[in-house]
Amino acid sequence: MSENRLPLAVALALLAAPALSACGTSAASDAKAVTVYSADGLKGENGDGWYDRVFEDFEKQTGIKVKYVEGGSGEMVQRAVRERSNPQADVLVTLPPFIQQAAAEGLLRKYRPAGADRVDGAGKAPDSTWTSVVDNYFGFVYNKKELKQPPKTWQELLGSRYKNKLQYSTPGVAGDGTAVLVKAVHDFGGKEQALAYLKKLQANNVGPSASTGKLAPKVDKGELLVANGDVQMNHAQSKTMPNLGIWFPAGPDGKPTTFALPYAAGLVAKAPHSANGKKLLDFMLAREQQREVSAIGGGFAARDDVEATDANAVALARLMDGVEVFEPDWNDIEKNLGAYVEDWKSATGS
Repeated sequence: MSENRLPLAVALALLAAPALSACGTSAASDAKAVTVYSADGLKGENGDGWYDRVFEDFEKQTGIKVKYVEGGSGEMVQRAVRERSNPQADVLVTLPPFIQQAAAEGLLRKYRPAGADRVDGAGKAPDSTWTSVVDNYFGFVYNKKELKQPPKTWQELLGSRYKNKLQYSTPGVAGDGTAVLVKAVHDFGGKEQALAYLKKLQANNVGPSASTGKLAPKVDKGELLVANGDVQMNHAQSKTMPNLGIWFPAGPDGKPTTFALPYAAGLVAKAPHSANGKKLLDFMLAREQQREVSAIGGGFAARDDVEATDANAVALARLMDGVEVFEPDWNDIEKNLGAYVEDWKSATGS
């Protein structure tokens, strides 16, 4: 990793250290275990998420206990960086560009799970270091009770109504926070224009947040009117948060846009239980588990041969109707992420 990329999340990742003690050193001595480091969003608040079902079924079928550690995407990668000489995780699941960052750092070993041939080319690494297990899209949430209609454009968020009622997670730490920057650069036609806008937006921004998942409850309660998020996580949260609505900001041309932000999984290099990690990756990409992605997780199946027709799938298709989907250059973003985040910090005073 270049010198300007490593500092972007190291200090912030340390903030989460107390919450990440679940693994410890016992994992290496437990042959019937597999440890997963993952970005938040796929595990349900009440034990009803896709991970909850998948891990339970996996344990029943294999006898292998899943040990789960959750945090921001950048947070999880930086923990793996610190543990490089003594890896504790077997499987790493993060959002782009952090999965590319993990691969570039040599944190992942090559493994193509069973079923990966049914994953679109953009959803997996050419060198087999990672594969998407749940497809997803970036988005924002708003409070449906306080706002009868969602905002339509970025520009509306500069209004006085959103003073101290808007928050987005931290770029470089949270995957969805980094996505705010990625989308703004696209929508405004360049980095300088995006940073100029985000500098103005800072007047209404409550402040930094390491976790995107913690913002939706604040929006639902009315503490915030608007926050960033992603379609899968927020759709799942809306089942127990009735005031939560999903929307996609439009740029100067008035067209709402988004981009794919999949949960991508890789096998950790020199993992204590590589064989168990491979079994779990195979299991997550199996047709049965992929059919449950929308029905249980509120997301999109990573396999192209799984056609979901459940109520969630219908609602998600309706939500995405008319939204332009663009494809970021993740390799470029991964290489220049440190500089992007440092420029964002300078522009916003963060």
